[in-house]
Amino acid sequence: MRPFRISAAQARKLPALGAAFFLALGLFAPQAHAADTSSAAQAGKPATATQASAAKAAAPHAIPVPKSPDTPKDARPLASDAQAKAVAPKAGSALGTAKAPKQLAAAPSATTGCDVSAFTGNSGAALVQQVKAASLDCINTLYNLTGNDAKGAFNEAQMATVANALRDVSAAYPGDNSTSAGQLVVFLRAGYYVQWNHADVVGTYGTTLQTAIRGALDGFFAAPHSKDVTEANGQTLAEAVTLIDSAQENARYTGVVKRLLDGYTTSWSGSMATAVANTKTVIERGFDRTDFTAALQADPSFATSMASFVTRNASQLTGSDTVTSIGILIGNLVAVDALKAQGRPIVKDLINRYPLVGATAPLTMNLVWFAEKKDTGNCAYYGTCDLPTRLVPLVLTINYTCNANLRIRAQDMTAQQLTDTCTSLVNEDAFFHKLVKDSGPVANDNNTSLEVVVFDDYYNYSLYAWEMYSIAVDNGGMYEEGDPSKVGNQARFIAHEADWLRPTFQIWNLNHEYTHYLDGRYDFYGNFDDGMTTPTVWWVEGLAEYVSYSYRGVHYDAAVAQAGQGTYALSTLFDSTYANADSTRIYNWGYLAVRYMLQSHPQDVDALLAKYRVGDWTGARALLKNTIGTSYDADFASWLKACAADNCGSLPTSQAPLCTATDARQYDKNCRRDGVAATTGNYSYSFLYLPAGVKQLTITSSGGTGNADLYYNGGAWATTGSYLAKSATAGNGETLTIANPPAGWVYFSLYAQQGFGGVTVTTTYN
Repeated sequence: MRPFRISAAQARKLPALGAAFFLALGLFAPQAHAADTSSAAQAGKPATATQASAAKAAAPHAIPVPKSPDTPKDARPLASDAQAKAVAPKAGSALGTAKAPKQLAAAPSATTGCDVSAFTGNSGAALVQQVKAASLDCINTLYNLTGNDAKGAFNEAQMATVANALRDVSAAYPGDNSTSAGQLVVFLRAGYYVQWNHADVVGTYGTTLQTAIRGALDGFFAAPHSKDVTEANGQTLAEAVTLIDSAQENARYTGVVKRLLDGYTTSWSGSMATAVANTKTVIERGFDRTDFTAALQADPSFATSMASFVTRNASQLTGSDTVTSIGILIGNLVAVDALKAQGRPIVKDLINRYPLVGATAPLTMNLVWFAEKKDTGNCAYYGTCDLPTRLVPLVLTINYTCNANLRIRAQDMTAQQLTDTCTSLVNEDAFFHKLVKDSGPVANDNNTSLEVVVFDDYYNYSLYAWEMYSIAVDNGGMYEEGDPSKVGNQARFIAHEADWLRPTFQIWNLNHEYTHYLDGRYDFYGNFDDGMTTPTVWWVEGLAEYVSYSYRGVHYDAAVAQAGQGTYALSTLFDSTYANADSTRIYNWGYLAVRYMLQSHPQDVDALLAKYRVGDWTGARALLKNTIGTSYDADFASWLKACAADNCGSLPTSQAPLCTATDARQYDKNCRRDGVAATTGNYSYSFLYLPAGVKQLTITSSGGTGNADLYYNGGAWATTGSYLAKSATAGNGETLTIANPPAGWVYFSLYAQQGFGGVTVTTTYN
């Protein structure tokens, strides 16, 4: 729903419109490959526009559309692992929770209640006793502490005391929680989490805690029973692994991570499998730390352990598994200069070892992203130079032609869905032309056809579209206009199904984006940058919203609600740009402005479009700001009040369905034919059968190129020398209304004053 011709750099500036986000169903998709700086920083992997587009030249005039509800908040490759902060300790513990298949056994003296003062009002040995005696459920509630309670429980002295206690307990760790090691670990995790979010209250952590926590973790991981492959050990071990990251000691314990990766087999289950899964956090966030990078540089076996972990356990690859998630992190090796030599052969092997589609696709496509975006210029080494071409037939297995001007490439659509989509777009075409009353494409526009690419869902769109079409995927789709002045240019809308609406089938933003294609071809001269010479966003986005909602007959609840706010004057909306307006002003208010102008001042719209169509941007701006100026503001304000009460005026009706008679010349009641054409001086002859009692027959023509005049002649062929009625204005927008026509066959024709094509002809009677 972004403008049809905006550059990628501009596109990243506009907040997304619409629904709340949900995480991507546990599946992995590549990160937002052209995400803005703020989103990249939030993800912990700052990326510049240069880095994001280095592997391929940015597609000309490519623009993202509003995000779908499936678009993940976190723009990192692991879409299922959203994180509030780049290196924030993870919140909460699975230890002892009701959802766990087994709970760590609480100490024999565990209390049934949870008195916060037991942790804030005690220190030293008394604090340790309270922590060890508390239930795990109680310890887990401490993640929520704030204010003085947070400071009292988790100041550095308290944390160091508990860390030293964990060190002491670890010396004789029995491989289960009978000595309450689990409570001590979870308390420390909670402390790091609370301090991260409330450092101003809790205070800073320094060398005292660092020394203590290193002693604690050294002691625990050195304990012989911490290596037991048992459910009892796994429960505390899994939390201790996460504590490594909470304490930001990722570099110090690469050996522990490597030990778990090397030891893991498919027989590990339950909490032992969780312990291995938790190494993902240590590795992932470790790559944000220079000391971690240095540790991996000094120990190349860490990289080979990660690779071996993947290849040994490849049978587990499903796309939403631990092997996939850790395997994807291998890509970070080529993102760090010091580690590239280690990472290149491993990444190359994995990319070429596993299929690009199916269960292994999340692994391979994410590693391809790292290879292309973080090790640019080496596609020949990785064997990925021709990957976009190879992916198209692998992923988009359906190639369906609607007509000479419209084609669908799809991942998974039924025959009926393809037919319905074609019908929707073809009918919208006629609806659009009737609305804007154009006389054909603007000069030098060669976007004669549109390719609609439809991925099965957001996940597949984000997984593949970035590589296949060199676009950003942190959005709900992308329209690529290309260069309309170039002969053979292919306009393309890259979309995905709205899988959250299933079983109802819908392609996200389909009709809005198709309006952009039509508007760019028939209303705007030149390319997008030309059209943005002066503010045109109110029309560009407002028309797309207006056509989409009106054509589909959908009530625009959000826009009507905005009308009641009365936020903007019409003259202010004429100034909207992508830089000065948010999504509400661009889409909701753009719709309201366009609807008002089309209904209340259609002659001004005609004059405005006449200037847009020849590229007279200065003249169009003068019309809006000088000729119209503020003269409609008061009336617009009154109209908004009525609209807020759901009295916005009449919407245009949808176009008649296509005629079904085999003979292309034959029409019927309420039907139309598209693509009507004739050469200069010739006719397109037509006829229809009228039953007795018809009171009024209406024949209209619209759209297309050239200049066609409409003639009607009752019971005989209609020509310029034999007719009962005619409509002969400039262009193809002709209408004839015949009162009380005779029953039986009647005839009409379009005469080519100038050769015409692509015209829509509609007949209705009552």
